Amino acid sequence: MTPAFSKRAKRTLLAAALASLLLGGTVQAQSYAGSQPLDRIAAVVNEDVILRSELDRAIANIRGQYAGKENQLPPADVLERQVLERLVLMRLQIARATDSGINAGDEELERAVQGVAEQNSMSVDQLRQRIAQDGMSFAEFRNNLRDEIVTQKLRQSFAQSRINVSEGEVDAAMATASATASQQFRLAHILVGAPDGATPEQLAVAQKKIEGVQALIDKGEMTFAAAAVRYSDSPNALEGGDLGWRGLNEIPPAFAQTIQQMQAGQVIGPIRGPSGFQLLQLVETRSVGAGSGEQVTQFSARQIVVKVDDKTDDATAKSRAETLAARITGGAEFAKLAAESSDDAPTKRRGGDMGWFGADTYGTDFGMQVASLSDGQTSAPFKTEAGWVIVQRIGSRQVAAADESQRAQVRETIGRRKLEEEWNRFLREMRGEAFVDVRNAEGKSTSPVQEGAAPNTPQKTTLTPEQQARSASGT
Repeated sequence: MTPAFSKRAKRTLLAAALASLLLGGTVQAQSYAGSQPLDRIAAVVNEDVILRSELDRAIANIRGQYAGKENQLPPADVLERQVLERLVLMRLQIARATDSGINAGDEELERAVQGVAEQNSMSVDQLRQRIAQDGMSFAEFRNNLRDEIVTQKLRQSFAQSRINVSEGEVDAAMATASATASQQFRLAHILVGAPDGATPEQLAVAQKKIEGVQALIDKGEMTFAAAAVRYSDSPNALEGGDLGWRGLNEIPPAFAQTIQQMQAGQVIGPIRGPSGFQLLQLVETRSVGAGSGEQVTQFSARQIVVKVDDKTDDATAKSRAETLAARITGGAEFAKLAAESSDDAPTKRRGGDMGWFGADTYGTDFGMQVASLSDGQTSAPFKTEAGWVIVQRIGSRQVAAADESQRAQVRETIGRRKLEEEWNRFLREMRGEAFVDVRNAEGKSTSPVQEGAAPNTPQKTTLTPEQQARSASGT
């Protein structure tokens, strides 16, 4: 089963993505696209292309968001590089999702459209009219929305397969947590990228740049947010480097103690990290109170999951789960069978062990199944969102509701921190392996010096025959 943190993260991220599709400043896109008599290629990304009209619309969206604050944006060429890099990463994520069998069906897309409309207090017809007024076709809006859904599902799949928070990690974090309140910190950062395996000269150049940016901030010549927009190589540069609110468990341990001693507005760095050099600012702090002293039930259990996906239909998954259940009834060891046959990667590595969890951690239906068992008893196969599941209850215990709530929060924050670190590393690796040929306004290749590429990723300059054909056509 998927950890609770990844489910909540998916809902939050997708909600933000859907809102941005409507409120992202598309009003200016019509004049940009309309001024293009002939569409050209802005970049070749592996076997795909990004058109100049797409890039212009995306830039117009950003300018729309900064209406009245245009002086906070970087120079036009830097803004174009930042926006193009976002589009490149989106293309790469969509391609990876497609290769992994991840997609968004028509019914799912219709639900998402309805969600966008409701989120903005509109009917779907009103949403359609608004989009048309903003110069975007409804088909294009749906395509963009589908891409957002697919990339969020890719991220969730990544979390399921790579991110695991052990009970030991939660225990260690709880040992240092306050019993009455949890402090949270709003952070922002500026990143000056350096390539993997950077030479001393490359590191010196990156360090000199970050020190120059720091000097501008220290002298009061530029705010931290403005400097992030103009100089940061991070994907969130256009948001002023804002990292949002984080608990101590979401902050790398190397920084956590220092940040606790900082005052709002204070900046630390430059800090050398895996992606380059960064400056970190504490924007503000807040405290969140703990829960009550009520008692709640926790369960310890093992599980075997048989997923339903493009390769395995529901009937096949059910039949396989029933076969596994029969083997358990016949005396097969549950943990060994889970390690061999479960489709849930995080628990499979532990023989299906799910640790201690609350009744609603994995959904009401799953909790009711576990609650209905006795310690040591194994369920019949039952259907969940994850597929067909067999669960074996190991034990149960009563804990204070405040402790359970705090453990859930700690588990979620550790999971988010791990996911962010691993996901950013995954994006860097994917970007570094990709062929990206950036074009100028005349449609001419800028390779091997690719201005659209992130400075911390290696470049490839050899075209495949198909890429050469695309490159030569200019369309």
